[in-house]
Amino acid sequence: MAKLNDRERVELLDMAASPGLRSDMRLLRGARHNPALHDGRMDLDRLICFLTEYNEFINHEPKPFAEIIDRDMKI
Repeated sequence: MAKLNDRERVELLDMAASPGLRSDMRLLRGARHNPALHDGRMDLDRLICFLTEYNEFINHEPKPFAEIIDRDMKI
């Protein structure tokens, strides 16, 4: 990771001390949610739906299926 110069360091410290930015981050934190959770439990159908729609949104080109030919896979 590149080191910050003095000007960039001062700018980041000023932003961190900004009440407006801290308030905005608090609002974002309060509004976030996990799209795969339903009633406090993981719902795989929702996760797959979310990931499919997200890939369509970012225009992700799916890769063609490649069969796994490894016979001795160890983790």
